[in-house]
Amino acid sequence: MFGISDPSIWIVYLLSILCVIGSVIFGIITWNKTDEDENNTNKQEDPNKKIKE
Repeated sequence: MFGISDPSIWIVYLLSILCVIGSVIFGIITWNKTDEDENNTNKQEDPNKKIKE
């Protein structure tokens, strides 16, 4: 089929197509999610704030 007789070549082609499909699905799912670490770095604590004892 298509001039490729070796089954291992078919497996490689199939896995590469599955990786592309998985990457597209992952990209769609995480398209507009913000990075939690990015949001936490903007919140800096006041060094002069006293700690309650």
